[in-house]
Amino acid sequence: MPSPHHTLGRVVVAPEVSDAVARGIPVLALESTIFTHGLPRPRNLEVAREAEDHLRRRGVVPATIGVVDGRPTVGLSPTEIERLSSEDGVVKVSLRDLPVVTAKGLSGGTTVAATAFLASSAGIRVFSTGGLGGVHRDAQQTFDESADLPTLASLPLVVVSAGVKSILDIPLTLERMETLNLTVVGYRTTDYPGFYIADSGLDIEYSADSAAEIADIARARDALGIVSTLLVARPVDADHQLPPDLHDAVLARALDAATTAGVTGHDTTPFLLDYMQRETGGRSLDVNVEVYRGNVALGAEIAAALAGADGC
Repeated sequence: MPSPHHTLGRVVVAPEVSDAVARGIPVLALESTIFTHGLPRPRNLEVAREAEDHLRRRGVVPATIGVVDGRPTVGLSPTEIERLSSEDGVVKVSLRDLPVVTAKGLSGGTTVAATAFLASSAGIRVFSTGGLGGVHRDAQQTFDESADLPTLASLPLVVVSAGVKSILDIPLTLERMETLNLTVVGYRTTDYPGFYIADSGLDIEYSADSAAEIADIARARDALGIVSTLLVARPVDADHQLPPDLHDAVLARALDAATTAGVTGHDTTPFLLDYMQRETGGRSLDVNVEVYRGNVALGAEIAAALAGADGC
């Protein structure tokens, strides 16, 4: 029986998504690690469904991206989303992992890097996530840097995030973004956000006041022939952020605990995030959800603005 999907090589693209891209209907890419690894059950599935419902109500086609039985899929079905949300053994898939999980027939949630790559391969132009990966603390010794940054530097996307997680080295991350020619604009602010908090204490040069202005910047980039992602930094609303004093105190304790426990490498981020969750009584998870909701809403506006501009 033929597959109900269209394929690009080994990438499966849902017909709804490929049709929308072909017809210029707004499409927004969404990652799957937020519900495979980022949130506890059953909240993870609720958040995934809510994001897709929000987009459909606004006339934007959701393209949630993940890997199902070795099939990188752009536009997961409701059944596939439920499965990835509930099954044990679902792996975390960055770009370097895609060939392995494809060949082995594994299922996984895609990170920012893998999601961005698959979205771009399907012709999608806008992607909303929670927080970006970046340069880790002590990277001068460990060379620990997320694959998100170099991957996004090679793709002509617009990516909405709440900055990078505050457990990372934000000053070094911003320096790397500059080196990689990643354009960064704040959404209605020049204060660079720190995911859990609205202001990391660092500034960026440019802001954009509307989705239409962001779409104009993306179109100018394309007209200039620049192939790199436009990063839109949207801070969490101040009334939904972690109180900065609480955030700073818990983060300091988390970093000390990681050092004491000898946690290094790829184990550091999950350790620190888990510590933040426990020590804030789950409030950091609430912030995570609020961040995601806001970024999905802005991503929908940008996708619609780009589609509208193209149709002029």
